Amino acid sequence: MSDLLFQNFSTVQSNQQQGPQTIAAAATIAPQSFLTIITGTTAIANIVPPVTGTHLLMFIPTGALLAFLNTGNIDAAGVGAVSVAGQAFFMVYNPLTQKYYSMGKFVVPA
Repeated sequence: MSDLLFQNFSTVQSNQQQGPQTIAAAATIAPQSFLTIITGTTAIANIVPPVTGTHLLMFIPTGALLAFLNTGNIDAAGVGAVSVAGQAFFMVYNPLTQKYYSMGKFVVPA
């Protein structure tokens, strides 16, 4: 994605921006807008940065637990960190480290 489309990742959008997308969980995902709905249970290890600068992404997993691994460019709170289905969570990208950081703790179900 081009840095010219950075407004697609703004937390304040109009109907001119691309709306939320639904993508399948995979080892590597490539969000195309600020809000991404994720289906499936494949653990995610890499997120393709859609723009080169610092940005925030919001994910909502649907119907299943979703795991993030810290083996790629995600600096998670540990391998196998899990998010609860239907619970929105944020990740921020640091271009200096080229890693995504979760905002808050991942929820690990009992």
